[in-house]
Amino acid sequence: MKETVLDVLMYLLENYQEGEFADADNQDTLHEELVAAGFPEEEVRQAFRWLDGLAAQRQLPIVFGPSGALRLYAREEMAKISAECRGFLMYLEQLGILDGTLREVVIDRLMALREEIDLERVKWVCLLVLMNQPDAEEAFGHLEEMVYYHGEFKH
Repeated sequence: MKETVLDVLMYLLENYQEGEFADADNQDTLHEELVAAGFPEEEVRQAFRWLDGLAAQRQLPIVFGPSGALRLYAREEMAKISAECRGFLMYLEQLGILDGTLREVVIDRLMALREEIDLERVKWVCLLVLMNQPDAEEAFGHLEEMVYYHGEFKH
């Protein structure tokens, strides 16, 4: 089976504490462990680049318009992120799990993946993004419950 960047990220999320893979000093050790666990070298490197991109998003002072503003997707985003996935992101916003800023981070990280995007991948990327936010423990818990225990998203 061909392992993807998201498979590596999901493995990290499920098996390590955030501090373990967010810390640059730990990345060499984790890199070796992931390759030893059977993940392809290139996918592991891409996963750490993806995480670096996520960390860089936290540094940007992003300000968006009023809450409830309509998000228009670019053609490239619409081609990669299906209507079902876009609907799920809107659903998370309506529930208060994502705000406009976090939605944009999720979209950016989805676009950074070189693989096909489906609803399961969107859920995992949302979890990874929320886990990287210092004040999003409650939102992370709600989404984690949805991903692990509620099964499929119903519109």
